[in-house]
Amino acid sequence: MQRKPPPSPFEAQRKAAQRAALNALRRARRSAEKAGVSLSEWEGEFLDSVSERVKTHGRAFGDPELGAPGQALSAMQGRKLKEITAKAKGETPKRRWGKKGDQG
Repeated sequence: MQRKPPPSPFEAQRKAAQRAALNALRRARRSAEKAGVSLSEWEGEFLDSVSERVKTHGRAFGDPELGAPGQALSAMQGRKLKEITAKAKGETPKRRWGKKGDQG
């Protein structure tokens, strides 16, 4: 019986990114349920569809230019996941752009 060759370092990194993304998606949903925050229909569908794509394909985006190599979520998917997590924690979203002199 032949053994499988050991996974390459890149393969191990990709699997770790996949596990991290799935855990983050689960944490976001659990924290929303625990806090009693109702997610919008779109947010619930987003969490479901992204987790299914990560489980099935190893990543949630098809175009390699949308995310870094070895990552499971694209940059925009990661940003939306952070927004959903902040909403579940009851935090107000941080303003990145605003009027001159607007601190916040």
